[in-house]
Amino acid sequence: MLVQEGVELETPPPGLEREFHTLFSSEALQFLCELISTFQPEVDKVLKLRVLRKVQLDLTGELPGFLKDTAHLRNDPNWRVSPVPPRLRCRHVDIGDLSPCDTQRFIQGLKSTAQGLQVDFDDGNCPTYRNQIKGIYNVYLAVHNQYQDVLPISQAPVLMLRPRAWNMVEHNMMVNGREVPGSLFDFGLLMFHNAKLLLQNQSGPFFYLSKVESYMEARLWSQIFFWTEKKLGLPEGSIKATVLIECVLASFEMEEILYELKEHSAGLNCGIWDYSASFVNKFGHRTDFLLPDRSKYVDMEKRFLHSYMDLLVQTCHRRGALATGGMAALMLPRDKDCVLYKTVLRTVTRLKLLEIQAGVDGFMVYDMDLIDPMQKLFQLHSHGQNQLLQLRDDITVTPEDLLTMPAGGVTLYGLRYNIAVGVLFIEAWLSGRGHFFYLGKVEDSATAEISRSQVWQWIRHQVRLEDNGILVTRALVSSLAEDLMGEMKTAIVSQTSRDEQRLMTAVSMFLEIVQKNDFPEFLTTYLNLDHTFLSSQSLHDKGQMDGPPKARL
Repeated sequence: MLVQEGVELETPPPGLEREFHTLFSSEALQFLCELISTFQPEVDKVLKLRVLRKVQLDLTGELPGFLKDTAHLRNDPNWRVSPVPPRLRCRHVDIGDLSPCDTQRFIQGLKSTAQGLQVDFDDGNCPTYRNQIKGIYNVYLAVHNQYQDVLPISQAPVLMLRPRAWNMVEHNMMVNGREVPGSLFDFGLLMFHNAKLLLQNQSGPFFYLSKVESYMEARLWSQIFFWTEKKLGLPEGSIKATVLIECVLASFEMEEILYELKEHSAGLNCGIWDYSASFVNKFGHRTDFLLPDRSKYVDMEKRFLHSYMDLLVQTCHRRGALATGGMAALMLPRDKDCVLYKTVLRTVTRLKLLEIQAGVDGFMVYDMDLIDPMQKLFQLHSHGQNQLLQLRDDITVTPEDLLTMPAGGVTLYGLRYNIAVGVLFIEAWLSGRGHFFYLGKVEDSATAEISRSQVWQWIRHQVRLEDNGILVTRALVSSLAEDLMGEMKTAIVSQTSRDEQRLMTAVSMFLEIVQKNDFPEFLTTYLNLDHTFLSSQSLHDKGQMDGPPKARL
């Protein structure tokens, strides 16, 4: 334990002493402590405002709408965000869910033909101490051009750094007697060690901001950016950030979010699963917001989702900001000549073409083999570097458009699939991994959120399965989870007694979460505060569990 006045920092995990001492120099630690001391009270405030907003919605039964108090901002046609730097103007295809602690995949990304890398400390990453230190250090190596046979940072795909969201805490550092916000821990270290060099190379610092729920939260990030730029001697507006609109409440405040970040904005991003899960988070106890089987009835062509994307594109382009779409989670088979390869490619192409036609300026893929075909798709169907001139004046999106749930029911397949994804995500986290592969897709916290959200909601409303009319109950979900556990065991590579025990633990934790009376706001927060995960994290940090995501059937 490293202890100095007001600060306690855990000693490095075994084998990461060099990385630790590089990152936590006395100067870096002083900067980090000042950042946290200055803004931790403000982080507390935005989290309390979230709780207050949820209580207001529950007590009044009201629905969100476009804010009356900020109508003057939306009605003013003249303001724009600051122009983005040249390196952000053409980012048709980024690699998503790139957890930087996976050194091999990180280097592959740096060598790829993608235009950007979503360097993900959030959705696709499990925030063990080992993973955070290794991941931040790997970014340091890339920015300082210390990887062999990798293009210099000025020519490699641009790094879009995604720190943890407000809801996550870093257990291994305390300032003024409190564990620190994970977002500030990640952001502070990334900025201190890399910002000046990124700026000199016209390659950043660029960020993704996760799970922003209101313009007040965007305002806080703006204050953090201005403070950090002044502290590090950077010109104002050097930091650029893309805000992920992952909450239904934020979809009604997109213009206000852009306005608050207008000197620092790189645009907005839309993604299907975190956004869909937010409906259960905010309104899941209401029967009007029963979300049907996502495997059968929920996709970007449904009214509530295509309206959200249309509004995001229209809002961004109206204000001179870039609009980016979600990530293709499907994986291409190795055999390019097989029928499945062509089917997967055709599916991804169709879905991404919808986004291009909606006017997005770029999107993400997980599978690096999808980079080139998706680049070609953009070149064929878009309008040059970006689509900022596609203003989408042809559309008008109403609150009803954004809040109308799709029709449909629940299938046994969909229920089983959601249970499997939820359980396997928890099992991955207990192993120190932030994402995994299942049935030809990469799954991360976004898909785990929608999976466990739907199971909770279906139990809560006792929906009936389309297949046979059976009620979805706690007992049914428990039975299916037990059945699936046997199937999952065969899907885990290098099966050991520890693997079996971990899977059993994951099933128990999943059942506990979906059976709770009150809906846990974020699965990752719940896990990050749970004794079982913290115990497994300790093992991972000691090097007893490590490695990239294991293959899944």
